[in-house]
Amino acid sequence: MTSFITTYSELEGIEFRTLYSNGKTDGCLVSSENIIRTPYGDLTPQYEAEDMGRRPVKPLYFHKNGAIKSMALQTQTRVRTPVGCIPAELVTFHESESIKRIFPLDGKLTGFWTAKNEFELAEAITIESPLGTLCAKFIALQFYESGALKSVTLWPGEFLSISTPSGKLRVRTGIAFYENGRIRSLEPAGVVKVETPAGTMTAYDNDPQGIHGDLNSLEFAPDGSVMALKTTSEEILVIDQSGNSHRFAPGLKDNPCGTERKVIIPMKVRFSSGRIIFDDHQESFNLAQCSVTVSQYDRKTDDPAYSCAV
Repeated sequence: MTSFITTYSELEGIEFRTLYSNGKTDGCLVSSENIIRTPYGDLTPQYEAEDMGRRPVKPLYFHKNGAIKSMALQTQTRVRTPVGCIPAELVTFHESESIKRIFPLDGKLTGFWTAKNEFELAEAITIESPLGTLCAKFIALQFYESGALKSVTLWPGEFLSISTPSGKLRVRTGIAFYENGRIRSLEPAGVVKVETPAGTMTAYDNDPQGIHGDLNSLEFAPDGSVMALKTTSEEILVIDQSGNSHRFAPGLKDNPCGTERKVIIPMKVRFSSGRIIFDDHQESFNLAQCSVTVSQYDRKTDDPAYSCAV
C-alpha cells in the first residue's frame, strides 16, 4: 500500500494504480477510509463493498492532468450542485474539476440484483432546472463545464409533464438542454403533434434504445423550432422540382419473439438549412423547391412486445 497526492488531498491505503504514458495516475483501489474535501462537499471514495449491490470497480479515476475523473462513494452522500443538493453514489468530473455527472445509485445488475431492486432503492429527487422545479426518480444528471444542467435521465416508468416549444408534453427517459437552458431534446411519453417546417407531424419513438437522457427522439433547434423527430404514424411524399416522386415511411422488422409478428421501425426526419433530410435513406430535399405531403401511415402492426407470452 502507498499514498498519492491529488489536487484536493493525499490519499492513503492505495493498493493498485494504473499509469498513463505521462506517469499520471489513471485509477486506483483504496483500502482505507479517505475523506476528500471538495467544493461540493466531503466525499469518501469506496474502500470496501458493503453489499452485493455495489459494483467492484476502482473507486477513483483521474484525468491525464491529475484531476479526479470519477469517484465511486463509500455510501450515498449528498453533493452540492448548481441544481440543488443531490444524493450520489457515483460522481464524475470535467478536467476543470467541475461536476460532469451525478448518479444517485451505482448498483451492479446481476441475477441476484436487478433493475427493479435499484428502482425500489431510488428516491424522488427535487431539482431546480431551466424548466423550474422538477421532482422524479433520476438515474443521472449531467452538467456542462460551466455548471449549467445538460441533461436528466429518468428511471423507466418515471414521467414528467413539462412546458416545451411545442406546448406542454409528458416525457419519459430524459430531457437534454442547451447551455443557455433551452430544451435541446426530449423523449415523448406518447404520440404528440408538433409543428415542423414540413407541416404538422406526430412525434413518437415506440422503442427508444437510449440508456440516458442526452439524446432523445424529438429535437429542437436553439430557436425552439423542431429540428428532428421520429414518427411511427406517418409517411411523407416528396415531389422534387423535376416532378419525381419519393415516398418515405416507417419500416418493419421481425418481432424478437416470433417472425409471424412484425414491429415498426420509426422513421427519423431532420430539418436543417431549409432542407428536409431522411438519414436512413441518405436523401435530402430543398423545401423551397419541392412539394411535401404528410399523410397517415397504415401500420398494420403493433408496438414492440418483448415478452413472448404477449
